[in-house]
Amino acid sequence: MQLTFHGTLSSIANGNTRHARQSLLEIAYGGRRLLIDCGRDWLGGLPIIDPVALLLTHAHDDHSGGLACGAPCPVYAAASTWEKIADFPLHQKVCVPLQQPFYIAGIRIEAFALQHSPRAPAVGYRIQAGRSVVFYCPDVARIPSQRQALQGVQLYIGDGAAYRQSLLRVEDGRLCGHAPLSAQLQWCAEAKIPRMLATHCGAEIIANENQITRQLQTRAHRLGIQAGIAHDGMLLKLP
Repeated sequence: MQLTFHGTLSSIANGNTRHARQSLLEIAYGGRRLLIDCGRDWLGGLPIIDPVALLLTHAHDDHSGGLACGAPCPVYAAASTWEKIADFPLHQKVCVPLQQPFYIAGIRIEAFALQHSPRAPAVGYRIQAGRSVVFYCPDVARIPSQRQALQGVQLYIGDGAAYRQSLLRVEDGRLCGHAPLSAQLQWCAEAKIPRMLATHCGAEIIANENQITRQLQTRAHRLGIQAGIAHDGMLLKLP
């Protein structure tokens, strides 16, 4: 399995050369390609990679807005996401079940509900291809089924909206917003996940990436975890 991070920027207006485009992750396996998320700034400009399908984590514009004029392939999303983007001219829509594995191009995928936003409910995807198991959740406040979602995961790709700053809030009795990377690192430690990458980078990382990377890696090293921050164009090969 090979991962290419085409876009690693959150919804903030100003990125930089390392984080210039909004969320778009490519997964290549067995000669076929799958995309996850497609932010608004990809509208009309998707990479020419002939994807077999595209998965959406949720309906926020920086994750789904690039599909507002259509898509070149089938699009998979949870029912709560389809409700929010019902007017998108997508001709091949597939409703993703929660915590029920399904397959695309030989890749085993399972969606887990996340706490993030009551207005745009999100899911994280557990992805297995070959010997590799990845969990992808670029926007997350909490993973309710954390043990099941993260068990046996080798690479956690999480929410880089903040490192230590609190971007969490409570709405209608539910935790919303973005868990800091420091908290997500602890989730990885509890699940014995050996590697963690941040994507969906926010203002804190954009302004001080080198310093935050050092702090993140120092803390991760103490926990026995290899950690880093993904950037646009980053390519990662997994067994």
